[in-house]
Amino acid sequence: MIFDKIEKLRQYDVVSDKVLNFLFNIDENTQEGHYEIEDGVFANVDVYDTKSHENCFPEAHKRYIDIQILLSGEERLDFANVSELSIKDEYDEERDVVFFNIPDRMNTVYLKSGYFAMLFPHDAHRPQMNSAATSQTVKKVVVKILAN
Repeated sequence: MIFDKIEKLRQYDVVSDKVLNFLFNIDENTQEGHYEIEDGVFANVDVYDTKSHENCFPEAHKRYIDIQILLSGEERLDFANVSELSIKDEYDEERDVVFFNIPDRMNTVYLKSGYFAMLFPHDAHRPQMNSAATSQTVKKVVVKILAN
């Protein structure tokens, strides 16, 4: 997993110029929805309320790399290597997702505007969690890049 400032996205080889152009031209006013960026790359912009930790399960994807960016609000995102976790729900090929049981410990970052998390197929991640005691509404873009 990579966690960094958004202006440093240019240094990562998996991020094409079209993805950079898309990400540097959206903000909290970008309309929710699905955006096709280029062959093998798309983005979803969603608004939702963060959830309590016990209602969020780690997940991983086999076919896609995620770039997750908060356009507004803040959320907690936990992560761990998939080899450290036990499977809760088997891999769903159509949705490209496998869910894991909540372990005793995971690493944690706090997503907020100006930062991104890049998650690879070996990175289980537990997004959408409250970053404080209460839920808050966030706007988030998730870019999905087909992994090699």
